[in-house]
Amino acid sequence: MASSSPRRRELLEKLGIRFEVIPSLVDETPREGESPRDFALRASIEKALAAARSLNSDCVVIGADTIVVIDGEILGKPRDEEEARFILKKISGREHRVITGFSIVKPKMEVLHREFVESRVKIKILAPWEIEGYINTKEPMDKAGAYGVQGIGAFMVQEIHGSYTNVVGLPLAQLVGALTKLGILKLFSEDEYSSKPKKGPKEN
Repeated sequence: MASSSPRRRELLEKLGIRFEVIPSLVDETPREGESPRDFALRASIEKALAAARSLNSDCVVIGADTIVVIDGEILGKPRDEEEARFILKKISGREHRVITGFSIVKPKMEVLHREFVESRVKIKILAPWEIEGYINTKEPMDKAGAYGVQGIGAFMVQEIHGSYTNVVGLPLAQLVGALTKLGILKLFSEDEYSSKPKKGPKEN
């Protein structure tokens, strides 16, 4: 996994998938005229390829990049409390998009899969004291969009349309689907299911 994000690590661990974390440092600056979707997808590919360069095995590398978008503007991680305050006021009472681009590559720099997943999130109207209290928890400081849906920030999330795990940072259903289709992962065995004795119809 080409990411040091503890949220992505926790999501993969819950599935019981064996993996190693290989952080990759790439320039996460959008290019001029680049759409948020294209940026998230490109960043995920570049992260995966950067991590794959140091490997020489049969493993695959997963790269992911999650961004928060409102009014066409990408909201990154706040640099300080003042920026966190600005972001939280901006998303208060409104709907924004969370886009995750993820890619699966091989160490020989072969891109096996690339995809983006988009969810819409509605934030309740935040009172000034709620914003200040949340900033004081320090949770907003390392989160895109200045909130964590899986943490204390859950209090402000009114509605989610789309993948919840995408909002956390990694769309598991789509990722598992891609890994399964590529023959890399098989979470459950069809043979094991079919070998179980079938229950017959109930008799009166």
